[in-house]
Amino acid sequence: MAAAATPEKAFPVSWDMFHRDCRALTWRLAGQGPFDALVTVTRGGLVPAAIVARELGIRVIETVCVASYNHTQQGDLKILKGVTEEILAIGKGNSGRVLIVDDLVDTGKTARVVRDLLPNAHFATVYAKPMGRPLVDTFITEVSQDTWIFFPWDTGLAFQPPIAGGA
Repeated sequence: MAAAATPEKAFPVSWDMFHRDCRALTWRLAGQGPFDALVTVTRGGLVPAAIVARELGIRVIETVCVASYNHTQQGDLKILKGVTEEILAIGKGNSGRVLIVDDLVDTGKTARVVRDLLPNAHFATVYAKPMGRPLVDTFITEVSQDTWIFFPWDTGLAFQPPIAGGA
């Protein structure tokens, strides 16, 4: 789904709300570990990964760099940087546990590529949409497929009109 510049359903997320949701994700993940390494999907996964890594005491952190969005729509998927051989060895083996963290699973295109790199990893996102939800193991909040999430790093303070319209 390509989101419109002015989506029908908007879900603005404040810094406080995002931090709370990341900590809630960490509480759920605490019972799934321990994890030997964390792989974050850039760029959206960087902030939740920092919070999760801090709370779970994970020191080995890797990035997989995937581009699929501009600020308003999803486009073609491009892997800009994969993960190291050391992380791949942990993620494909049975002895180590890798945690993948992203901010959102939307259509599942990005999640599928990352999941294919690390098939035995535990995949966690803060938010999930129905099309991508089957690809993640743990998430906090589900939103409808036609909702556009406005993350705090993408927005500034501005007037928000009432949902029902009017003044």
